[in-house]
Amino acid sequence: MDGILPLWKPQGMTSHDCVFKVRKLLKMKKVGHTGTLDPDVTGVLPICLGRATKVAEYITNAGKEYEGEVTLGFSTTTEDSSGEVVEEKTINKAILRSEIMDVLMELTGEITQTPPMYSAVKVGGKRLYEYARKGISVERPSRTVQIYRIDLLDDRTQFEGETISFRFRVQCSKGTYIRTLAVTIGERLGYPAHMSFLTRISSGSFTKEDCVTFAELEEHIHSNSLETVILPLERGLNSLPKIEISDKLAEKVKNGAVLPKDSLPWNESFTEAAIFHDHQAIAIYRPHQDKPGLLKPVKVLYT
Repeated sequence: MDGILPLWKPQGMTSHDCVFKVRKLLKMKKVGHTGTLDPDVTGVLPICLGRATKVAEYITNAGKEYEGEVTLGFSTTTEDSSGEVVEEKTINKAILRSEIMDVLMELTGEITQTPPMYSAVKVGGKRLYEYARKGISVERPSRTVQIYRIDLLDDRTQFEGETISFRFRVQCSKGTYIRTLAVTIGERLGYPAHMSFLTRISSGSFTKEDCVTFAELEEHIHSNSLETVILPLERGLNSLPKIEISDKLAEKVKNGAVLPKDSLPWNESFTEAAIFHDHQAIAIYRPHQDKPGLLKPVKVLYT
């Protein structure tokens, strides 16, 4: 069984838990997910099956879209609602919509983030959350991410209360910490904050509408209709340019041959491209780093 299962991840399960359960339900070993979601977070989690595990990184590297909620008034150890309160500050004045919109505009574009201590980033061979659980603080590497767009999902003109919550939608690059983004929004508004809700509504070309729940997956297994919910691995390559080739050239590509650039309609702007034959992705190629004018395979998908 080769393809991509767009799963709607339930709350309370890790991404690894979801992979384990899919392996068990489908009775297959070659299963992998395409980007970690925290246990408290629900949403789109494409699961790669069989040969489609070869394209998992292209889904992981594609943009993501989330809907989340910021709560102003207190921050937590985990930057979300599951952590212990670190700092509190009563909100004693109204916050105007224009103030929030200004902050969202400031955070659109390229920003630098430091991952939270409760995250899966590795430092010194251990994940940060392993240090955090032992109460050990370590220096965390900052990363640059892209925020393509942030929309405020609240039509109030001003926000009042001892704590204030509002929802937002964000389109961003891989590696963006939405928890940290929520904290930053609060800091820019002058208050400690945390992320009180989050769901991922798209990952690459996969959306909520594509997804199935575990209950629906089990129904499809029992009714022998899995083919209706498992999508072709080609969907995972939507972020790459596509080149269709002839039968003769396809045999060389399937054998992993190094090719002259002029044997394909290769555009010099391509860093990588998916090679198709009879509308089926058979390989991914990129320019050879040591031999100008040649292309080499990154992955051969079908032999």
